[in-house]
Amino acid sequence: MAVEEIVIVGGGIAGVATALALRRVGKKSLVLERWSELRETGSALTLAHNAWCALDALGVGHKLKPHYRLLRTGTVTNLATGATQTQSFPINDDNGGEEMGPRSVHRTALLEAMAEELPPDSIRFCSKLVSIRTEVLPDSSTIMVLHLDDGAIIKAKAVIGCDGVHSVVAQWLGLASPRDSGRSAVRGLAVYPEGHNFKPGLQQFLLNGVKAGFVPINDKDVYWFVNHPTTPEVREMGGDPELIRRATLEHLVVDFPAEFKVFAQQSEPSSLSWNEFLYRLPWDVLFGKLQRGCVTVAGDAFHPTTPDLGQGACIALEDTVVLARCLAHANSPKDMEQGMARYVAERRWRATWLIIASFFSGFVQQGSDGRWSTAIKLFRDLFFYRFVFPWIIRIAQYDCGKLPEV
Repeated sequence: MAVEEIVIVGGGIAGVATALALRRVGKKSLVLERWSELRETGSALTLAHNAWCALDALGVGHKLKPHYRLLRTGTVTNLATGATQTQSFPINDDNGGEEMGPRSVHRTALLEAMAEELPPDSIRFCSKLVSIRTEVLPDSSTIMVLHLDDGAIIKAKAVIGCDGVHSVVAQWLGLASPRDSGRSAVRGLAVYPEGHNFKPGLQQFLLNGVKAGFVPINDKDVYWFVNHPTTPEVREMGGDPELIRRATLEHLVVDFPAEFKVFAQQSEPSSLSWNEFLYRLPWDVLFGKLQRGCVTVAGDAFHPTTPDLGQGACIALEDTVVLARCLAHANSPKDMEQGMARYVAERRWRATWLIIASFFSGFVQQGSDGRWSTAIKLFRDLFFYRFVFPWIIRIAQYDCGKLPEV
């Protein structure tokens, strides 16, 4: 049986980006994707400055930017008081005169822009990992033996887990399971075939522990979301698009602007999703086993976080560039192990900080029903959006650097 040099588990954004980053530094890899085609949960996402720096390093940023507008401003309206605050998003002019800032993009467009840069045989579909074991070869070297759900076995010298919040690779490493934040979200993409009249920018609304928002992606598509406390009733709808639509219309957006009902009605079933917000405890990231030998993790398998800063995919893209840079000159198992160790050391603190900042932001923005709820909401309305949140967003800006010439 042939032994693969590097196997990447998971063909989502993190997995495909990792394969592309490794290809850019001359490393061949095989991506194992559980589905029969590339697919992404959800319809759209917002990529901040740091994500665009990573995409430029991967050589695909130029393929997406012309199709998506910069997000320069946003508003947050407290529906209980009617007060509206305006936010300005950081736009940097430090990339050869090109404006760099947040843009909302279609998830499939991002995934396809990266995947089409890979050789046709880079991704093996219908390949769901179920278990991992090690095997010592006659020369005393160790390889990983990956068992798939169809009975197939793949051997690899190195493994990178990009298999999401319920990562089999993370479990093998010994990482604790992600925690439930008690919150979840409905997301969708409203399509207006004849065009819409919404102005560019992110608009958000707060009421009774629920945050709803929307942002036009282009002249015809509007990405929208409703973040809400997780209850047994909403958990029952699972991934059924029509149950998601019904719950949104009948419960989640009843007291929100009428546009949200239209969004739910205008969304294709395939774009509707409901997900619980899971996160890894900060100390599990800071002190947990994120690498063993030539095995490590990236993206949500490394640092699942709540989406309150919109940084999940952004820091996953950062991971891929840093990892490829650390492995660029790895020509032996020892080099590979040491490169992965450097990658983990570089990413631990940033991932930990973003998990904490994101959880704090969500806690403040959606309020609390506890004894301190009044104080928290007062802090949110008077200080958080004016001073704290802009500071957090500026700190989140990060340039992961370029990939080395190999």
